[in-house]
Amino acid sequence: MKMCSTTEMSLNANPRFSFLSFLCSLLFIAPCSLLCEAGLAAPRPNIVVIMSDDMGFSDLGCYGGEIQTPTLDRLAADGLRLTQFYNTARCCPTRAALLTGLYPHQAGIGHMMEDRGLEGYRGDLNRRCVTMAEVLRPAGYGTYAVGKWHVTKATQPDGRKDNWPLQRGFDRFYGTITGAGNFYDPGTLTRDNKMISPFADPEYKPQRYYYTDSISDHVVRFIGDHHRASAEKPLFLYVTYTAAHWPMHALEEDIANYKGKYDGGYEPIRRARFEKAKRLGLIASDAELSPTAGDWNKVEDKAWEARCMEVYAAMIDRMDQGIARIVAELERTGRLDNTLIFFMQDNGGCAETTGRQLTANVPVERPAKPPLEPLAADALDLTVQPKRTRDGYNVRTGPGAMPGPHDTFIAYGQGWANVSNTPHREYKHWVHEGGISTPLIVHWPATIKRRGELVRTPGHLIDIMATCVDVSGASYPQEQNGQAIQPLEGKSLVPTFDGKPIERDAIYWEHEGNRAMRVGNWKLVAKGPAGKWELYDIERDRAEMHDLAGQQPERLAQMVGQWETWAKRANVLPWIWQPQYGEKAAPEAEAKKSKGAKKGKNAKKN
Repeated sequence: MKMCSTTEMSLNANPRFSFLSFLCSLLFIAPCSLLCEAGLAAPRPNIVVIMSDDMGFSDLGCYGGEIQTPTLDRLAADGLRLTQFYNTARCCPTRAALLTGLYPHQAGIGHMMEDRGLEGYRGDLNRRCVTMAEVLRPAGYGTYAVGKWHVTKATQPDGRKDNWPLQRGFDRFYGTITGAGNFYDPGTLTRDNKMISPFADPEYKPQRYYYTDSISDHVVRFIGDHHRASAEKPLFLYVTYTAAHWPMHALEEDIANYKGKYDGGYEPIRRARFEKAKRLGLIASDAELSPTAGDWNKVEDKAWEARCMEVYAAMIDRMDQGIARIVAELERTGRLDNTLIFFMQDNGGCAETTGRQLTANVPVERPAKPPLEPLAADALDLTVQPKRTRDGYNVRTGPGAMPGPHDTFIAYGQGWANVSNTPHREYKHWVHEGGISTPLIVHWPATIKRRGELVRTPGHLIDIMATCVDVSGASYPQEQNGQAIQPLEGKSLVPTFDGKPIERDAIYWEHEGNRAMRVGNWKLVAKGPAGKWELYDIERDRAEMHDLAGQQPERLAQMVGQWETWAKRANVLPWIWQPQYGEKAAPEAEAKKSKGAKKGKNAKKN
């Protein structure tokens, strides 16, 4: 498979150009697959996969937003932007799919970190999958993970660690085992295999701890350490920021850059993003804008609501500043030119209401002195949403508690999530376009010559693993440690680097009963376990405003059948069978329940 457009060379341009020198040049410019066929070794690229958290399609400047993201904008200008790239609509299923190149249910994480008694919903990476690190390390890569892990339910410091990063192929790890948390004092913070407190860490002592900065700092450190110890080896970095997931925590100097920017409410920002996306060519010039969520005139505390978005923007701004340091370190070590960088997001903007209500008996204003005793610097915090801070303050929530400081815990809400997802419908959790559409920036100067261009070929984050295997020369295993490994579901994105299409039958989704499938320009989608199927022509109707299910019954029936065939193959059990949704349990779960009840009854008799 051809990886890129090679530099044009003419043997006639220089009469002294020897065949030997041509072969030497080929080592540096020819695609890996061609060199492998010729029995020659190619310089393998470094690979850096960067993922942010709970951001929408239009937040980045290069995707239509007003937030200052000069580093990501520059990577996009020097590389490619995919306009129809997809995630799985939720944090941990996305990570499972990204790490393994499989649909999340095949990796065991069809929902969140709990075991529902079904193979697709175990809440832990299974052993029938391998991670990108487990594939790349045997190929000679140094492998490093920094940031949010969130693919195991084993989160106790002295518990099992079989699905922690070092046990799944990474040489080094710094980050959090669970999902969200306090940016100033993150829970389940771990270095390698040991949980630590950010305030009792002998290896990292910044003047001011902020999780986004610590992620960036550790990526820079791992690049430098790797280069000093193994300069000849390529490296693989898996970088997963928690920005801009709730809580809205940001540094005051960053928040100040957005003071007053959102005082006019949702609609002006959303409209400006919509028009900018058109100018950039990200959406069609005649595209429609989905309905606005929320009426700014009815918002009671406008200053608080505007502040939520100011902090959200500041969180993204800070992440971009950190990515600038990562890029600078790659450049300093001479690696940037031959480094394949991906940037994407784990789901659409988040409309969850976490922390948007008042907490009983906790005032919205911070008291002059902390009312509680401080906790020890080395005390471990395992909570996602703490009730108190380490220095003795109660955590404040609800309107009037201005987000940003360490003793607040607030989400930015549905209105701003709707802005983030411009121009699409719905949010994180749902598999309409607003829940699953993500930017994908691809940067690789040594290979990608189509600088600043848009790629309109649909893709999915299961394709990242396939791409890494393709460009690295690594071998994806059929079995590992005696266990058969499921074949890759993703497709290499390498053809798109050269302006070529990707051949695939379809892309599929299921999360919490929200279901979808994309075949060419047609999208089948349903909202909720009992929701009816809808059908859209995405090329003409990306905002999913005109349901064609009634006009295309044959196409609808064919696509529904195709989705159901995939669901059975990929360990997807539609949530309409789940008892917590008021429906009967799945047949397998019901059988286990009945068997257990009979055992209990017999035990009582005996």
